[in-house]
Amino acid sequence: MEKTGPLCDVKVLEMCHVMAGPTCGRMLADMGADVIKLERVPGGDDTRYMLPPAIDGEPAAFMMMNCNKRGIAIDLKNKRGKDVFKSIIKKIDILTENYRSDTMTKLGLGYNELKVINPGLIYCSISGFGRTGPYATRGGYDLIAQGMSGLMSITGEGPDRPPVKLGGPVCDITAGILAAMGVLAAYVNRLKTGQGQVVDTSLFEAGITHTYWQSAIALATGVAPEPMGSAHPLNGPYQAVETSDGWITFSGANNSNWERLTKLIARPELVHDPRFQDNEGRMSNMKELMKILSTEFKKKSREQWLQALEAAKIPAGPILNIKEMHADPQTLERNMVVEVQHDRIGPIKTIGCPVKFSNTPSAVHAAAPIYGQHTREVLSEFGYSAGEIKDLINDGIVITNEPAD
Repeated sequence: MEKTGPLCDVKVLEMCHVMAGPTCGRMLADMGADVIKLERVPGGDDTRYMLPPAIDGEPAAFMMMNCNKRGIAIDLKNKRGKDVFKSIIKKIDILTENYRSDTMTKLGLGYNELKVINPGLIYCSISGFGRTGPYATRGGYDLIAQGMSGLMSITGEGPDRPPVKLGGPVCDITAGILAAMGVLAAYVNRLKTGQGQVVDTSLFEAGITHTYWQSAIALATGVAPEPMGSAHPLNGPYQAVETSDGWITFSGANNSNWERLTKLIARPELVHDPRFQDNEGRMSNMKELMKILSTEFKKKSREQWLQALEAAKIPAGPILNIKEMHADPQTLERNMVVEVQHDRIGPIKTIGCPVKFSNTPSAVHAAAPIYGQHTREVLSEFGYSAGEIKDLINDGIVITNEPAD
C-alpha cells in the first residue's frame, strides 16, 4: 500500500486486540507508520467475532479499527514462532501490546528480553489499570474504567438517577490516543539519545483525564460533583435545550454571549436581573434560568433557532444521530468519512484521519487486513526465503490467507 504522512519511516508491531491498542495503531497508521498487526494463532483479534454487523461476512468492528495496517499471524507459543517474532523485532521501532500484565513475560517476550535484541525499541503497554499499583494484574474494560475513574458518577440527568456510561467507549479510545502520544514522545527522545524505553498507560488513567473540570471542583471544595445532564459544571448557560420540533445545543457561557442571547430571545431585561448578571449568579440560579430559556426556545423550530443563533454569533448546533453526522457537509469536507478498497469485499466506508498535515498529509489508504493477509509479504521483507516461509506455513507456525504451495 502507498503511504503518506509524517511517520512514513516508522515501523510498528501491533500485538493488540479489540479497541484501545488498535486505536493507537490506527492513529499511527493514519499518520503514515507501517503498522504490522500481529494476530494470535488460532483465531486472531477478538473483534473479528463482534457480530453483527458484518459486510459480506467481514466484521464491521474489525474493519473500522484496523484500516491502514498489514496483518500477520504467528503462533507465539511455539519456539519457532518466537524465533520468527524475534527476527522481526530487530527492525521494529515501536511495539504495542495490551495483554494481561505477565503474558509477554511468560512468553519470554517482555521488554527486558526484547531490549537485548533491539536496544532502541519503544515498548508500549496498554492495560486496564497500568503495569504498577494494586490493580496491575486486573483485566480492564471500558465500562469498568468509566465506573472507577469517576466518569459514570458525573454522567446522566441527575444524582437520583441510575448510573449511565458515556455512549462511546471513551476510556478505550482515549487510552489508544494517549498511547500514540506517548510512543511518539518516546520516539522523539530516541532520535535524540538512541535509547528505547517502556511507555505505560491505561484505560483507568484515560478515564481520569476526562475529569479535569470535576476533579478541579472536588480538589478545591472537597465535594464530589454530581451528574448535570448536558450542562457544564463551571459555565452557563451551556447545554442542550428543546425547541418546538427537536433539540439543539448552545453556549451562552460568557457575558458577551449571554448578552447577545438575551437580545435574541427578546428578553434584554435578564442582563440586569441580579440572579443572572455574572457567571457565578447564573450557575447558582441555573434551574430558574433554564425554565425561562426553555419557554423561549420552544416558541420556534430547531432550524429557526440555529439560523438565528448563528446570525447572532452565539455558538450552537443541532444534535445529530450517527447517520446524520456521517452525511454532514463539514464531516465530508474534512474527509472524516472515506471510502477504501477491501481486498475481499470491495469498496467500504470508514472513518477518516482526525489530524491534518499541510506538508505530509495523513490518509486512509487501505482497508483492514484479512486474517494473515500479509504474512508472506512481511516475512519476505524481513529476510525469510520463499522456502522458509513455505515450511512455516505448512507447519502451522504462521498463518496466511493464501493457500500453501
